[in-house]
Amino acid sequence: MGTKIGVLATYPSTPCGIATFTEALVKHLGELKVDVGVIRMVDRPEVMQAPVVGQWLIHDLHDASSVAAQLNTFDVAVIQHEYGIFGGLDGQYILAVLDLLTVPVITVLHTVLSAPTPNQYRVLEHLCARSSALVTMTITAQERLVDQWHINPARIHVISHGAVDNRMSVANPSRITLQSSNGIHLAPQFLTWGLLGEGKGIEWALQAMAALKDLKPAPTYSIVGQTHPRVLERNGEHYRSKLEVLVDQLGLSEQVNFNATYLSGPDLRLIVRKADVIVLPYDSVDQVTSGVLTEAFAAGKPVISTAFPHAVELLSSGAGLLVPQGDPDALAAAMRRMITEPGLAAATTQRSHELATSLLWPAVAQQYIDLTHTVIAHSFVSVA
Repeated sequence: MGTKIGVLATYPSTPCGIATFTEALVKHLGELKVDVGVIRMVDRPEVMQAPVVGQWLIHDLHDASSVAAQLNTFDVAVIQHEYGIFGGLDGQYILAVLDLLTVPVITVLHTVLSAPTPNQYRVLEHLCARSSALVTMTITAQERLVDQWHINPARIHVISHGAVDNRMSVANPSRITLQSSNGIHLAPQFLTWGLLGEGKGIEWALQAMAALKDLKPAPTYSIVGQTHPRVLERNGEHYRSKLEVLVDQLGLSEQVNFNATYLSGPDLRLIVRKADVIVLPYDSVDQVTSGVLTEAFAAGKPVISTAFPHAVELLSSGAGLLVPQGDPDALAAAMRRMITEPGLAAATTQRSHELATSLLWPAVAQQYIDLTHTVIAHSFVSVA
C-alpha cells in the first residue's frame, strides 16, 4: 500500500495563493500515484469533494482535536503554513493541532519574516519544534530559519514553489522584437496579476507607465486579479479605487486595463502567454516566496521586479531586471530598457528557459514524495 499524505491548508474555491499552490501540489502528487487527502481551512462549512476529506472553521479552536484526529489517520501530515490562514492571533490555533499529532509532520513555510513580532516568532518556533522536517522555497528563507530561529540546517529542505510549464518557443519568446505583417510595431503589453491589496506597489508601476508615454506605440498595462478577500473585508475596494483615480490623473485610461477576476489554471496561463513583460512592483523587502514570480518564470517571460528575496534569487542570473522598492523612476527605466534594448527580452527569456525545468510541478512533487519517504523512514528508526 502506498504512502497516505494528509494536507492541512486552504484549498479552492478559496481565492488565495496557498489554495492554488495546494491544489497543484495535490494534483501532481496524485499523478505520481500518491494517496492525498486535504483538510481545508474555511470561514463557513462547505460541500466537500475529493480530495477534500475534512474542513476546519478558521475561528473555531475547538475543532483542533478533530482536525488532528483526521490527520493522524494518514502516514504523514503536511501543513501549509502562512500566519493569516489559521485562526487566533498570528494563526496560533495551528499549535493546538500540532500538539495532538502523532504522525510525522512536514511544515511548508510560505512566510519567514525577517522582523517577526514576539508572537509571530513564538508561533513559528513552536511549528519548527514540532515538525519532523521544514520546507522553504528559497535559500533566503532557509538562512533566516538558521540565523534567527537557530534551526539545524539538516532539518530544512529547499523545494521550489512549483509551476505549470507555460513556455512558448524559445525561438519566439516575445512580440517585443517583432513586427506585425504590415511592418507596424506592436504595442508592448505589461502585466501584473495576483490578489490586489496595499503593498502590491501598483501605484509605482502606474507612475512608471506615465513616463513611457513618449514611446510609439505606447505600451499597455493589464492589472489582473480580484481584491484579496481579507483586504475586502477590512477596507472594501479602497485600494483599487485609489489606483483607478491615479490612472485618470496620469492620463493612462487608454493604456491601463483592470480585470478584477480571480484567474487560475488555463485562463491565467493564456493571459500570461499574451503578455510581453511581467511586472512585480511589490513594496515588500521581506517576501521569500512568490507564486506569481514562479509562474512568470515558468512561462519564459521577461520579468521586471522589485528586489524582494525570491526575485533576487531567481532573477540575478540574468532572467530579469531588478529595481528598488517604491522607485517609479527606476521602474520606468527598467521597463523602457526591456522593450527597447535589442536582444534583452530574448536573453532573459533564454535564461529562464534554461532554469525553469527544476521549477515545474512534476519535479517539485517528486521532491515532496522523496522527503515524505525520508521522514517516515526516520520516524520508524526513532521509534525503534
